[in-house]
Amino acid sequence: MTIDRDTIAFAHSLADAAADVVRPYFRQRIRVIDKGATGPKPIFDPVTDADRGAETAMRNLIHAERPRDGILGEEHGHETGTSGLTWILDPIDGTRAFITGRHTWGTLIALHDGTRPTLGIIDQPILRERFIGHSGKSEMITADGREPLRVRACSSLSQAVVSTTHPWSYFDRKQRAAFESVCEASRMSYFGGDCYAYALLAMGFIDVIIEGRLAPWDVAALIPVIEGAGGIVTDWEGNPFSNGGSVIAAGDRRAHTEAIAILKGKG
Repeated sequence: MTIDRDTIAFAHSLADAAADVVRPYFRQRIRVIDKGATGPKPIFDPVTDADRGAETAMRNLIHAERPRDGILGEEHGHETGTSGLTWILDPIDGTRAFITGRHTWGTLIALHDGTRPTLGIIDQPILRERFIGHSGKSEMITADGREPLRVRACSSLSQAVVSTTHPWSYFDRKQRAAFESVCEASRMSYFGGDCYAYALLAMGFIDVIIEGRLAPWDVAALIPVIEGAGGIVTDWEGNPFSNGGSVIAAGDRRAHTEAIAILKGKG
């Protein structure tokens, strides 16, 4: 699906609006609310006024300029639309990184056509780096200009850099064992990238990323960016990734195939 210029410009305006809200909160002493404290299995699930305010700003723009489109956001839920298109929003993907002063978080914006994400943005407003994928291509936008994104060749898992956001928090025990087996077969593993790791994969610095538990807003925006750079995103069975659950992203299908074989055998 080819995305028209007006839609691309609107997606950028959403990222700009979120960035304006979020920047003043970064590396400040801010209130952190634990959304997970009351769940059946309590886990620390932080949210801040920056998360909620940024999503509200994006929703207000959609309501004003594209009222027929649906919205699915991490902080404020789902609003159905009538256009067949849905904006999927994660105002701060990597809130743990955000509240600890690291820059690996970002704003994720995707446009879903009812079948799959057709446009995705990973925006890092502190570094002022924006990664956008649509219409079969991806690029990085900075103050210095625009640069096409391209994954790098990786002929085997033994040559791969493998990454995940956290080596155990987002895996169950069987998934963790499977992930560790992939790491043992790789050249190097590195943790803690949040959504920025997927941008690094699209830039050709990481080869394989494996996660055990992602929500739709965690991954929808990543798919057009990675696929537009020549990479692949699937579930652990090798099926096209479409919703929440386990995910593997890779720059080279050869490394992806080897990693899938290990995950299937151990999972």
